[in-house]
Amino acid sequence: MRTFSLDTPAEGAAASWTTTASTRNARAGREAALGPDAQLARFARDALIEEARLTPKPGLVDTRGSGAHVDLDLATMLRSAHALEPTFEALARASRGATPGSALRTDLARIGRAGEAAMMRATGGSNAHRGAIWIVGLLVAGATIVHVPSDDAGGHPHAMAIAETAARIARFDDLLAPTAQPAQSNGERMRQRHNVGGARREAQDGFPHVIRVGLPALHAARAQGHGEAAARVDALLAIMASLDDTCVLHRAGLAGRDAAQAGAQRVRDAGGIATRAGRAAFDALERALLALNASPGGAADLLAATLFIDRLVHHHHRIGGRTVSWNN
Repeated sequence: MRTFSLDTPAEGAAASWTTTASTRNARAGREAALGPDAQLARFARDALIEEARLTPKPGLVDTRGSGAHVDLDLATMLRSAHALEPTFEALARASRGATPGSALRTDLARIGRAGEAAMMRATGGSNAHRGAIWIVGLLVAGATIVHVPSDDAGGHPHAMAIAETAARIARFDDLLAPTAQPAQSNGERMRQRHNVGGARREAQDGFPHVIRVGLPALHAARAQGHGEAAARVDALLAIMASLDDTCVLHRAGLAGRDAAQAGAQRVRDAGGIATRAGRAAFDALERALLALNASPGGAADLLAATLFIDRLVHHHHRIGGRTVSWNN
């Protein structure tokens, strides 16, 4: 069994929560120098990096190793995240001043396919973030369109507005899909075979595993005094406990889905990863998933989306007497 320590900042604790005030202010200054599209892209990239580095994650790539994967490791995941930053910026740029509709949906899909090709080049052909391009990319577009007053500190309504705007985009058809993307993804095949929602339904329904599951679990764990890494693992487990993860279904079928959901819920019922009982339940969950060769990649994408939204709704820095926000 791989070992871990939730007390090590390098194992996934976000810099915005663990660094000194001077470091946070310096970072805020650098971010303020970026244009709004580049700023959103940076937040999206960082969310992918933070998710990849978060440790421990059951069956997933983290700082300990490759989990259930043979074609992915942490270095590959990080290359993919960096390679996708221009894609996220292009998605934001295409969405600025636009309204949800078929034209925007088709344009975003075209950019997303180009981003997928860039990801594949960066990873040598391994699918590190295909689902995240769709999930996080739509939220980038939604965040670009939504106007959030920079002096309003309330986070949840902002998150809901971003998610609903992204969902409106997702409900339109990609007019180029029949010719540009004829082959079904693994996730789409699992969605049809097992009659589950998948990433497409998640987006069209307004990202419920981000808004109603991931963010509340993240905030609750923080409120209980858990460290940031533990809070993020707890958010991942909350998502896993209710998600029909098509990545797990592809690798391990319904038995894997049931093991992932039940095992994640047992960790939660034991008090979360930060407790002794929760850690023991987590170890049992990880053993079960590795034995089934199951990796909850869909939940990981939704955790990245959760971290992206969490970063947006908390990004209200004061620099030089003015408010700097991601939509300035």
